[in-house]
Amino acid sequence: MKIPFNKPYMTGKELGYISEAHAKGQLSGDGEFTRRCSAWLEQRTGCDKALLTHSCTAALEMSAILSNLGPGDEVIMPSYTFVSTANAFVLRGAVPVFVDIRSDTLNLDETKIEQAITDRTRAIVPMHYAGVACEMDAIMEIARRHGLTVIEDAAQGIMSAYKGRPLGSIGHMGTLSFHETKNIISGEGGAILLNGEQQARRAEIIREKGTNRKAFFRGEVDKYSWVDIGSSFLPSDMIAAYLWAQMEEAEAITRRRLVMWDTYHRELEALEAQGLLRRPVIPEACRHNAHMYYILLPSAEKRSLLMDYLRSKGINTVFHYVPLHSSEMGSMHGRPAGSLDQTTDLAARLLRLPLWLGMEEHMDEVIQEIRSGLSRTR
Repeated sequence: MKIPFNKPYMTGKELGYISEAHAKGQLSGDGEFTRRCSAWLEQRTGCDKALLTHSCTAALEMSAILSNLGPGDEVIMPSYTFVSTANAFVLRGAVPVFVDIRSDTLNLDETKIEQAITDRTRAIVPMHYAGVACEMDAIMEIARRHGLTVIEDAAQGIMSAYKGRPLGSIGHMGTLSFHETKNIISGEGGAILLNGEQQARRAEIIREKGTNRKAFFRGEVDKYSWVDIGSSFLPSDMIAAYLWAQMEEAEAITRRRLVMWDTYHRELEALEAQGLLRRPVIPEACRHNAHMYYILLPSAEKRSLLMDYLRSKGINTVFHYVPLHSSEMGSMHGRPAGSLDQTTDLAARLLRLPLWLGMEEHMDEVIQEIRSGLSRTR
C-alpha cells in the first residue's frame, strides 16, 4: 500500500537506549528503564503505583486476579471492544455481560449499566474508545452504590483525560497499551495503574509469578517464595528502553497527532453536512489524544464501497472490532444485557482512516480520495 493504515514511529533514541540497557547488563524485567517508565506513568497519571507489563492483555489479566474473580462472577463491559477485555476475565471463570454502547462516543452506555447488574456482578470494565473517555463520574457512582470494582480499559487512552483526570487513573485500577498501533509504543507492551498500597503490593507479587521477590530485593524478607497465584507479566528492560524514548517525546507526539486529527475533522465537515458520513464526537469533559480518526458511513454497503475505492488508490483503511457478543466464544462464555442494537449498527458502518506520524504529507491526498470515493457511491 502506498499509504498504510499504520506505520510505527521512532523518535531516534530507541536503539541507543536499548544498547545502553544491554551495556548495563540487565535485559530482564525491572531494570533502570522499567523504573523510569513506571515513575513517568505515576507522575503523569497520579496513580499510586504503575507497573509495566508485556501487554495490555497481561495488565487486564492481572486486574482480574486482583479483583478476586472466580467462576460465575459477572463483569459488565461493552461488546464493542478488543477480545482481551473479555478474555482476561473468562480465564478466571467469570462471565462477560455485554452492554450496549452510546451512539455518540461508541463508549459503554452508562445509562444501561444498572439494569445489567445482578447479585453475581463484581466489576465494570469501561473501555475508552479511540482515547475518548467514558462518563466516568456516572460509572464510579454506580459502582459505589453497588459495591463493584471499576477496571478501566484505557488501552487507547495514554495522554487522554476526563475532567482533567488521566484515563486509567480514575477507576480502582486501569490498564494501558503500548502496542505498535498505539500513540506511545514499544512494539508490544502495557501497564497496570493501581490505587491503594495494599493493592499495589499484591500486584507486585502477581506480576512476579506469585512470589514476594520484590520485597526480598527491598530487604523486607530474608528470602522469597511462592505466596500467591501469578504469572510472568514483566517486560524485558529492552522493551522499556524503547518505551522510554517514546515517553520522553509523548507531548510532541500527541501534538502532531492532534494536528492531523484536526485536519481530518475540519476537512470532512462538509461531507458530514451533506449526510455522506458522520465524524467522531468529543464530549466537552474529554481531552482526547488523537489515537484514531474514524468515520461512520450511512450503511455497511457504502463502507465496503469506499474501502474498495480507497484500496484501489493505494490507501489502506480498516474497520474495527467484530462485536464480541456475535462471536462464537462471546456467545459461549458471555451474555448480552438487553438490546445491543447500537453496537451492531455502528460496528457495521465504522471505517478507520490512516493516522501516523510521518503521513502529514499524505493528508491532502487521503481527504481528496475520500471525497472522490463518496461522490461515486451516492
